[in-house]
Amino acid sequence: MSDVPHPTPYDSVLETIGWTPLIRLDRVTAGLRTPVYGKAEYANPGGSVKDRIGLAIIEAAERDGTLKPGGVIVEGTSGNTGVGLAIAAVRRGYRCIFTMPDKMSQEKVRLLRAFGAEVVITPTAVPADHPENYVMKAKQITHDTPGAVLANQFYNQVNPEAHYATTGPEIWQQTGGRVTHFIAGAGTGGTVSGVGKYLKEQNPAIVVIAGDPVGSLYTEYHRTREIHGDGAPYKIEGIGGDKAPTTVWWDLIDEFRQVSDKDGMTMARRMTREEGIFVGGSAGVNVHLAVELAREIDDPEACVVTILCDTGERYLSKLYNDDWMQENQLLDTPKPTVATLLARRDGAAPALVQLAPSAQVRQALNLMATWDVSQIPVIDGDLAVGTLIEAALMQRAIEEPGLLDRAVRDVMDPPMPEVEPALQIERLAPLLTRESPAALVRDHGVLIGIVSRYDLLRVMIGR
Repeated sequence: MSDVPHPTPYDSVLETIGWTPLIRLDRVTAGLRTPVYGKAEYANPGGSVKDRIGLAIIEAAERDGTLKPGGVIVEGTSGNTGVGLAIAAVRRGYRCIFTMPDKMSQEKVRLLRAFGAEVVITPTAVPADHPENYVMKAKQITHDTPGAVLANQFYNQVNPEAHYATTGPEIWQQTGGRVTHFIAGAGTGGTVSGVGKYLKEQNPAIVVIAGDPVGSLYTEYHRTREIHGDGAPYKIEGIGGDKAPTTVWWDLIDEFRQVSDKDGMTMARRMTREEGIFVGGSAGVNVHLAVELAREIDDPEACVVTILCDTGERYLSKLYNDDWMQENQLLDTPKPTVATLLARRDGAAPALVQLAPSAQVRQALNLMATWDVSQIPVIDGDLAVGTLIEAALMQRAIEEPGLLDRAVRDVMDPPMPEVEPALQIERLAPLLTRESPAALVRDHGVLIGIVSRYDLLRVMIGR
């Protein structure tokens, strides 16, 4: 029974924090020789890696006497640290007040409030030292609230020490000491620093890499030890920043690598749909880097380990919302093609209303009225030899009634251009003119339909 997870009951939920599974990622790494493993921190009771530091910070504050019975825990958080603190606070009988930037998902706000926490939303687009910055706001609330303690995750050394004491040893044991590379995104930097320190103490050759969103200033600071400017906005939550927190043990990290919002979020969605592992955007950054590194290493004896920081359930309104992803230009959607236009046409009319050269003009006008089409190709065998356009044909018939009994070969215009179903509509548009308002669609030598300027316009306006 010793190999069975959780063979005996726990006295409280706090005892279930840690010893999360280590999972081989074999789908997103298909074709790579270097194995990649993800530490499933979403399996913690609060759904993220931050559960580890929430409990540790509260216990440390209790030990040093700054947090007393009935006290208040305050923190500026992207959401996950707040949940970790809130779980421990519920068990220990403390009140919580959390400040959060307004770019964070509503799922995180509602989750914190579900634990009974008070949540104060602050603007994202303010400098780090601005009074409305979420960290500065938390400090002010702590100052103004009797019995309050600031968790201070960006400057509290309990943060990386918690990972040195727990996460690092777990990874070393779970890999049997085979780990050669460790990757984790740096927000407070606690995970990458604490784990990195422990692993390097076991084997100094282990390479530690921090993931960083494009727009964060951490990568530049790691290189120059200077902060210049305020960085640029980015969408990935929970990692990166525009200051240099002391919980990042900079000298223990071998390299910072930046990842775009699009690459990070795309990998998170791939993890869900290919690995069956539902994670957030910061985990996407980590796995993107891990796959990139595994490709570079190309060594089956190496072992890359990364952190799957939290559950994707906290990003249903953003990362897993196609509309939000498209609005933020983060989702590659297939460009519509001629086949798209054909598929969107209703099924009332035949796929291709056509006439032979010998048919009468009267018959052509009747077909146009019956099927509500504005142009008809004239087909001889399998060749398009001409076109009948409703407006021009009606005008001539009104002016010359005898035209109705003539063969269409006598009055037809030149044939329409022909296109293939795979042609993208942006390349179709220049072919559709006033003189030639439609195009025939030929697939493997067979005429299968017709697309018009009207069909094109319907797609362009989103109908």
